[in-house]
Amino acid sequence: MNRYTWKTGVREGAMILLAACTLFPIYILVNIAIRPVTDISSPLIPTTTPTLDNFVAAWNGSGLGDALINSFLITAVTVLLLILLSSLAAYGIVRMTEGWSNVAFYFFMIGLFLPVQLGMIPLYRFFAANELLGSIFPIILIYLGLRMPFTVFLYVQFMRQIPKEYEESASMDGATPLQAFFRVVFPLSSAVTGTAVILNSLFTWNDFMLPLLYLGGTTNRTVPVAIYSFVGDAFTNWPVLFACLLIGMLPVLIVFLIVQKSLIRGFASGIKG
Repeated sequence: MNRYTWKTGVREGAMILLAACTLFPIYILVNIAIRPVTDISSPLIPTTTPTLDNFVAAWNGSGLGDALINSFLITAVTVLLLILLSSLAAYGIVRMTEGWSNVAFYFFMIGLFLPVQLGMIPLYRFFAANELLGSIFPIILIYLGLRMPFTVFLYVQFMRQIPKEYEESASMDGATPLQAFFRVVFPLSSAVTGTAVILNSLFTWNDFMLPLLYLGGTTNRTVPVAIYSFVGDAFTNWPVLFACLLIGMLPVLIVFLIVQKSLIRGFASGIKG
């Protein structure tokens, strides 16, 4: 029996069109990044003389190596602390039955609605007064405050679906509440942990405004700030700039490919919940 109908063909055509629209900017990005600087033909036309010189110029011309290390340190420390602190906070909120647990949950949720722009100038003055500008410490602290409400929300929604009997069995075997969390609840939360890792990594890695404000003019530049250094008032070297963008995207793409299964499971569990 042939189940391929005209409706299936329309859906496939729509999906191909959507995929083409999604891939078109990536094609332009790659096509310009690998063409010689002297090539001024239309970006729609595939280059006939591909070169990697733009990647070499991007790496040598902007201190991109140091920027990658700074972005990696900021992102790794921020995400690790977010996962640890948010999962522990969510565990207490979900398992404690006292009235304060609901108050604590809504206290975290208030943070979702506070615009970060309100605190940028006061925090800048505070860190400047304490001679912390130019250090990665303040920016990690700000990212923790910004992303913890959202991460706690994800963990709370997921942990509410985990039966309490798992922890009761661990408790009968002599485990303390903290041991039950790290040995039972946290491993069962791997799906939402993967989701939290990729979403927070993307936010922290790609953020431009906060590193520009708190790290601008120092040697602790992040990748977005290093890429911005290629943008000039009168002239911008677009092939080198696009090569720099591709290099900056690579670490996040690798992380996404590693945790993509956990990300999909996390979204699926959220939809079911």
